[in-house]
This record gives sequence, structure tokens and C-alpha cells, in this order.
Amino acid sequence: MKQLKEKDLERITGGFSAWAALGIVSAVLFLSGVFSGIVNPKSCNQ
Repeated sequence: MKQLKEKDLERITGGFSAWAALGIVSAVLFLSGVFSGIVNPKSCNQ
């Protein structure tokens, strides 16, 4: 196995960003609200 130097480690990119996680969570919440509105519709005055 090859050992990497500190500069090589700093150049490694990848992984999962916080913005991607927030985007996925917000999309799931939005779609669950849409699905809830379709399955259990309520009028606006309630």
C-alpha cells in the first residue's frame, strides 16, 4: 500500500457535501408534502 504525503491528501476530492444532503432532505420533505396533500386533501379554511 502506498503512503500519501500531506500535499497529496489535500488534493483528494470527493465525498458528500452538506449542500447535497440538504438538497436531498428538502426534496424528500417537499415530495412527502405533495403526496400527503394528494392522499388526504383538506380545504383551505380548516
